[in-house]
Amino acid sequence: MTARAAIGLAALLALLIAAPALLGGYGLSVLILVLYFAYVGQAWNIMMGFAGQLSLGHALYAGLGGYIAAGLYFHYGIGPWLGIFAAVAVAVAAGSIVGYLGFRFSLAGVYFALLTIAFAEFTRIGFDNWEWTGGSGGLFLKVERGVVDLANLRGGPVMFYYVILALAVGALVLCRLLLESRLGRYWLAIREDAEAAQAVGVPVLWCKMLAIMISAALTAVAGVWNAFYYNNLFPETAFAMGRSIEMTLAPIIGGLGTLFGPFVGAVVLTGLGEIFTAAGDRLDIPGIKQIFYGVALLLIVMYRPAGVWPWLAARLGFAERKP
Repeated sequence: MTARAAIGLAALLALLIAAPALLGGYGLSVLILVLYFAYVGQAWNIMMGFAGQLSLGHALYAGLGGYIAAGLYFHYGIGPWLGIFAAVAVAVAAGSIVGYLGFRFSLAGVYFALLTIAFAEFTRIGFDNWEWTGGSGGLFLKVERGVVDLANLRGGPVMFYYVILALAVGALVLCRLLLESRLGRYWLAIREDAEAAQAVGVPVLWCKMLAIMISAALTAVAGVWNAFYYNNLFPETAFAMGRSIEMTLAPIIGGLGTLFGPFVGAVVLTGLGEIFTAAGDRLDIPGIKQIFYGVALLLIVMYRPAGVWPWLAARLGFAERKP
């Protein structure tokens, strides 16, 4: 990383830390969404961008994480910072099952993606009929206004903003370390040619399993944050296919396999998505946000297939090595 890039990142981080004092309520809520989608995009990027395994059912891990932590808090008063360990453990176990079934029987591409979708849908049906989670009627956490209780994730948007900022920065640092590790180089070999990697001694199955477990763990943490931020969970939204797709958009738009791609993609999609949503409300055009997402993906595939960030980084003099 060049000195100019390091200074730019430090300035950006300082600006993000000061953002709550500079933005109004609406601006802060948009920035919270940007950081959330950047974080979950980074988690999904480990699977697809680093290891080359297409998952379209990542809502499974976010939903499990949110429900486990929220359920423990709702029924037994166990705080989310303890509940998060159970949430991560359950999500990692689910990811291990999905991964083993898929990788052990050599499912790849769309076939593995269909497997991930199926598990998310099976889980949604199960939670729809599980009384402990509220079933289809949903699970609701008590809203406490005017309270700042970080230990129990009870507070206003500013508190949740700093939590998701810390998570996003932590995910960025973790992914940087992973890319520079031996595991990151193994993932590169698997993504480019799994059979050739296997032939030269790369433990392909174990490396793929690590990718899905790490990705599931990070996504479960996002699910916990999301549950306590919105204070409610419904199976039809927590495990929805649409939520899984949302997690994929930021890294695809920003640049698969890059560190900063999910952040850039989240800024583009969330910022412009909010603008188009507001325009749609004024012009009475329903679904304009979804239309924008479709057009954005089409344009990226046609003109910037590697994503926005590699193109932008070349012009800013910011060199980033892909995994």
